[in-house]
Amino acid sequence: MDLDDFPDGVVIAGADGIVEYVNGRIEKMARAAPGEMLGMHLSDAMPFDDLNGNSWYDSTRPYDGLNIRNRLSEQSWYSPRGSEYLVTARLVRDRPGGTVVKVIASVRNAKVRNQRDRERSDLVATVAHELRSPLTGIKGFTATLLSKWDRFSEEQRQFMLETVDSDADRLSRLITELLDAARIDAGRLTLRRGPVKLDEVVRGVLRSASAGGEPFELTTVGEPHLVWGDADRMTQVATNLIENAMRHGHGLKKVVVEHLGEDAAAGGGGAVLEIHDQGPGIPEEMRQRVFSRFWRSGPGAGSGLGMYIVRGIVEEHGGRIEIGDADGGGACIRVWVPVNEPDALTD
Repeated sequence: MDLDDFPDGVVIAGADGIVEYVNGRIEKMARAAPGEMLGMHLSDAMPFDDLNGNSWYDSTRPYDGLNIRNRLSEQSWYSPRGSEYLVTARLVRDRPGGTVVKVIASVRNAKVRNQRDRERSDLVATVAHELRSPLTGIKGFTATLLSKWDRFSEEQRQFMLETVDSDADRLSRLITELLDAARIDAGRLTLRRGPVKLDEVVRGVLRSASAGGEPFELTTVGEPHLVWGDADRMTQVATNLIENAMRHGHGLKKVVVEHLGEDAAAGGGGAVLEIHDQGPGIPEEMRQRVFSRFWRSGPGAGSGLGMYIVRGIVEEHGGRIEIGDADGGGACIRVWVPVNEPDALTD
């Protein structure tokens, strides 16, 4: 591989500490002319210091120290201009425990790592805030009941306990969502696959969402057939999308399940779920951000993990999710999942 294509800066010095090779990336970092760094001593080619003014070369002593060392761990160092870099090195010896005959140093800009560290800090702060909110309610009502139980009527106690129960459910849901999001991030979301009738899954969700009233009518297109997936996860997808439409989309306009034939353009058949709402719609430039972690919109928004998890579940099924415009206004969320029939059943 040509090290000039390597994304990090590379410096190679021989047994005498003289630089024998540098790639184009390190020359750009050092603002050096092509070939200018060749022939320099390694300490001059890599003039990095820590925050206390200790130089990288003198601190790491790549040619000295323990003769069992084969690498220098990655650490933060600063250039003379104050930029932070992550520096590591490989020590090549003529034999195990022998003399260092070559030092291969790698240098990368620390901006990306710092950005990730900030993102992790923001994530921790957001999670802490979301967990604290229901916990505050639980703690407040339980502490009040324990200290002033006799001062409240039976109806007041019942109300407080119902509020505690509701906050506990909310906390449980949030923890479940956080675990699902973590599994998606790590690529460890598992599915218990089996035959699923998507229209029956959606009808069950609509019955639950109707709160005892007349369930919203489901429109089906095509001859129903099975897809292979996780029925519980597909229920989670349908529940999230339908509740979002009812809460943030000013109600449902139309819910459609379409069964596609094997020759369909969507990739060999499958099933499509479309949720049409009556809201103002989602601007095109915002549609990808909807699937970001902790994305929220409007009052009464939840944890902001719902759509992120929905996309993760759909993609784990080999499907895709899209946001478009509904006929006559509003948003249309379209989910397609393939049949995914196991090979053993097709033989």
